[in-house]
Amino acid sequence: MPHNDEVLVVHLGGLGDVCLAESLFLSLREHFGDCLVALGNRRFLDLFSEYFTRTHGVESRHWLYLFSEKLTGPRWKRIVFIGKDRQGSIRKRWRAHSAEEPLFIDMYPDGAFGPAEPPDARGSVRETMHIEAYQLHQLPAYGIKPARVNIPAKKVNRVILYPEEGFSKEKWPVEDFIALFRLLRGRGANTLLLRPPELSLPVEGALSFEDLSEVKRFFGEGGLFVSNDSGMAHLAAACGLSTITIFTTFNPAIWHPMGRNISLKAGMDEVEVASLAEMILQ
Repeated sequence: MPHNDEVLVVHLGGLGDVCLAESLFLSLREHFGDCLVALGNRRFLDLFSEYFTRTHGVESRHWLYLFSEKLTGPRWKRIVFIGKDRQGSIRKRWRAHSAEEPLFIDMYPDGAFGPAEPPDARGSVRETMHIEAYQLHQLPAYGIKPARVNIPAKKVNRVILYPEEGFSKEKWPVEDFIALFRLLRGRGANTLLLRPPELSLPVEGALSFEDLSEVKRFFGEGGLFVSNDSGMAHLAAACGLSTITIFTTFNPAIWHPMGRNISLKAGMDEVEVASLAEMILQ
């Protein structure tokens, strides 16, 4: 089936990566029109379905032709790849499937997964470009005008705490989130505990959702979202919630959620339970 009038947008990143690319999706939609087809993790891309005519999951065998030099597939008007292609092999391979030269947007700068830069001799932190700005900065070279999504801020009418267990990176401890929850409740704050489906908590009434669309509806009611550096923090910000995000490894200047965000760096900022509670209440 030919796709000569459609633009295939390939984004293989996680939840946070997809959320941070919303302004990029908007820019592509305004430039190419109503012809964008998204390919990647469909659970994440469907959260931003308004930018695409349809979305597809990359795990389907149908898309093997994009990743094999031996298979043939349909030809698209243009393929846009948002990711990492240091050797240029993907762009070279996809020329066979793209009527126009494939458009490559580097997802994040090299070194973005390292720790925050220490202060220099003058006491100032070196300037670092945020992911959204880094991606949009690449568009003019392709003749595309960057556009930023305007996300109306919702009312801060409740506090939502989101604890996680650390696997691939360190996390602010789950037990500290529970202590913070009880402290805020004791101070009369409307506080909710949202847990990942795989995490068991010794707290009655903790909320959990299996479907991200349900989480998005839940966020639609507003609030202040407090969490570790996580994909869920970026989704909360994309939904208009104010966020307080605790970073333990990566540089918050590069990875902080959009919108009204306070980023705290463990080991540099005050992230004790009592001090964090005071920040939230104020």
